Amino acid sequence: MRILQLVSCRGWSSDAYWAARVTRELERRGHSVTLGCRRSAERLVIDRARAEGVARIERFEFAGGLRPAGDIGDVRRLAAAFDATDVVHVHRGKEHWLAAVASRLARRPRPVVRTRHIAQAVRSHAGNRWLYRRATALVVAVTEAIRRQYLASGLVEAERVVTLAGGADVDRYRPRPADADTRRRLGVHGHEPLVGMVAGLRVMKGHAVVVAAVRRLAAEGLRPRVVFVGAGALEETIRTAIDAAGLDGQVALTGFHPDPAEVLPALDIALYVPLESDGMSRVVFECLAAGRPLIAARVGVVPEVLADGEHAVLVPAGDPEALAEALARLLGDPALRVRLGAAARALVVERYSGARLAEALETRYARLIA
Repeated sequence: MRILQLVSCRGWSSDAYWAARVTRELERRGHSVTLGCRRSAERLVIDRARAEGVARIERFEFAGGLRPAGDIGDVRRLAAAFDATDVVHVHRGKEHWLAAVASRLARRPRPVVRTRHIAQAVRSHAGNRWLYRRATALVVAVTEAIRRQYLASGLVEAERVVTLAGGADVDRYRPRPADADTRRRLGVHGHEPLVGMVAGLRVMKGHAVVVAAVRRLAAEGLRPRVVFVGAGALEETIRTAIDAAGLDGQVALTGFHPDPAEVLPALDIALYVPLESDGMSRVVFECLAAGRPLIAARVGVVPEVLADGEHAVLVPAGDPEALAEALARLLGDPALRVRLGAAARALVVERYSGARLAEALETRYARLIA
């Protein structure tokens, strides 16, 4: 099949990652796939997509808001591209509207598929009723909660909205021995356990909850090494919280790392504990694919795909006491860590790998084309 993926992100987000991952996995399955990106996002999106292995990239204006000059040019280019395309898959509202209009103007209209990445109700106004009922062949939701929102809106019939979660690259993210140099760079000496969280330094990611939980453990004599891998505006606030909790030297901010696949094998326990989540939470699937024992908050996709005690240890969001108990349990039970890591890897390979996601999309694309 000839597939055009469109994503208008300004920066590297879960939307952009999902689009790039799907593009690469569909290419692996023998399809001709082009990824259309925002022209001004060369460094932040296009370079990252190429690093993910995407071969064909086209640039569009994808200007924010209503920009007649740029929008008309994009519509014309898309309408012309439809002649060499079997299906168009969009990821945000901007390119959704542009593709829908282009399909109406094209000599050979093509089915438009929309992926919805965030749990935010879609309003049922006249424009959206036309967009979803007349101009969209299929909606893909990355969580079941998002699918239910569409059904509640009345914009899409049940048979035209499907949930497809996951998309981790199980070849890149895989169980492997911890690299000694990586652990040393993360501040680990010898065989002491390392707990880590890979996330941007933002309020909703739950760093303060981790600090409070580790403080509880320290009061009980448990002092694992903890690292926050990531960057963001909250860095000084988190440093202040660490110092105030008396955890300086035990809890460290290591900064942004360009390759989480290198960091994850170094962790004895991985954390995903945001206060809330409105989308796919790709780092969850990357931790699972890497075979890391995971403690995860029951938010977003987590309770939909993971069973507590079987694939991970699940805790309430924003609860440092529950997190401390979960950490103590895993720190004291190496066999449980091994079992959870193996089950996590098996789950992703079986259901949530990029290959599985591409296979599911391939089947649905074929039905639409037929």
